[in-house]
Amino acid sequence: MARAARRLGEGDVEINGRPGTDDVRRLLVGSPPVYTRRQLAEAAGISRDLAARIWRALGFATLPDDAVAFTEDDLSALRRIRHLIDAGLLDERTVIRMTRALGRTTGRLAQWQAEIMVEAVLDQTGRPGEGDFTQVMETVRRLLPDFEEMLVHVWRSQLAAAAGRLMSLSELGQEMVPSRLMLAVGFADLVAFTRVTRELDEPALADLVEGFEALASDVVAAHGGRLVKTLGDEVLFTAGEPRAAALIALDLVDEIKAGEDGPDVRIGLAYGPVLPAMGDVFGTTVNLAARLTAIARPGTIVADGEMAGALGGVSAFDLVKLRRRPARGLGVVQPYVLRRSGRER
Repeated sequence: MARAARRLGEGDVEINGRPGTDDVRRLLVGSPPVYTRRQLAEAAGISRDLAARIWRALGFATLPDDAVAFTEDDLSALRRIRHLIDAGLLDERTVIRMTRALGRTTGRLAQWQAEIMVEAVLDQTGRPGEGDFTQVMETVRRLLPDFEEMLVHVWRSQLAAAAGRLMSLSELGQEMVPSRLMLAVGFADLVAFTRVTRELDEPALADLVEGFEALASDVVAAHGGRLVKTLGDEVLFTAGEPRAAALIALDLVDEIKAGEDGPDVRIGLAYGPVLPAMGDVFGTTVNLAARLTAIARPGTIVADGEMAGALGGVSAFDLVKLRRRPARGLGVVQPYVLRRSGRER
């Protein structure tokens, strides 16, 4: 792919008239399709079944057996996978899991970046013409080599950060293999989001959601946490230490509400064992954080007993005990309101 990007940067792709899907493919992929599924698997030295499973795991549609749809770069990638299996570095199950992680992540990244580029380059007030699409293609052609290098750099940096988090947890006495980890989990929920969606037009609603996610991402990163996922009006985050999760929650409430017109947010925090899988987190602790979000009033943070116990001796926080109440599917829980120390009540 890097080789294709460099070739394209030298102006090998010429576009006459409105760009089509073939033009986009030549620009982004470079090498033309020359193999069918059967030919690709045979040339790579792997079974057709495994080749098909890898293709599906990447998130691509199953094509007819006689469709010439695969490139020399696809063949090179499959040969790399075969060598990894032959060398005993990965088994087939691990290959499929890694491939699915790659496909899901890059699929969302590509969709997101394509939307950003189209919005940034095209005039949003009128119907785009041939010249507009050509401009998008030319901009992508010029940006592609730098974006590609940046992608690899950021991925390596994120991998280092993930390994660092696991090593930090091991220093706290937890297992290096993340079958179950002790983590602080937080759910942040925009209040009255359904009502707001009826009051805003589509561009304003998109700005609200993107602004919420961007601010949450910045706050979580600033305190060394991890933004696990976003769900439009909700974000799920984790932190290795309760104190970091508490600071994330407090800053989210303050910064999202900044200004009189800012929306309210409510947050649930829980601390306990968590099962990490597929880049997500699961388990009773995660469910409890979500239930506590439903208990929280607008602009407040509600923590469970484990989180409150971990923060009880920290002077930066005040914890107010609420009455015990049922949480759906989890029985009766003891919630606490979390505030900054010294805040007026």
